[in-house]
Amino acid sequence: MEQNKPKTAIIDYGMGNLRSVSKAAELCGADVDIITEADDVLKYNSVILPGVGAFDPAVKILKNKGFDKTLKEHISNKKTFLGICLGFQLLFSESFEDGLHKGLDIVAGFVEKFVPKENEKLIIPHIGWNKIFVSDKNKTAKKMYEDIKDGEYFYFVHSYFCKPEDEKFTASVTNYSVDFCSSIAYENIWGCQFHPEKSSTTGLKLLKNFLNYKL
Repeated sequence: MEQNKPKTAIIDYGMGNLRSVSKAAELCGADVDIITEADDVLKYNSVILPGVGAFDPAVKILKNKGFDKTLKEHISNKKTFLGICLGFQLLFSESFEDGLHKGLDIVAGFVEKFVPKENEKLIIPHIGWNKIFVSDKNKTAKKMYEDIKDGEYFYFVHSYFCKPEDEKFTASVTNYSVDFCSSIAYENIWGCQFHPEKSSTTGLKLLKNFLNYKL
């Protein structure tokens, strides 16, 4: 391993697009380990939680394996964390996907489904490229989107979106029928609804910003 090369863990809980996230992180210069045990989280300064699929089975797997506790300890120790897509949604207190389900409750707020307005033809899920607009009130967002233009495109695949209770977490907003929080950044907690690993050079830049970020 190269000296100073960022050492990063990607959590494998059976619901993540591990190969593409791992490859993207490696392209950004990270030394990547795939981990399956909750206690291993505490060995790393940088952890990524990817995810595709449904909220409730995912959060149950994480809690049953003890990841809820070690992720909170990792974050409280001021080590960096990035949640991607479902891994982003799982950070929140509750989700209304197929009923009401408790999340990891690391970020206060909830996850709700896109609902078409009256007479609106809205395709759900929201799939494809869309613009992000970076919050000018969020200091950490400036680090997250360093050298990335405001209004840049990222790749999305989702039917539900996150609503943080405290605006201090909102790093960017995207419009799809409504303006929704497309990423969060507050100190060492980062998350994005879009897929940086599928968002070409811009997504790789965001991943590199995360891997090199220090409080």
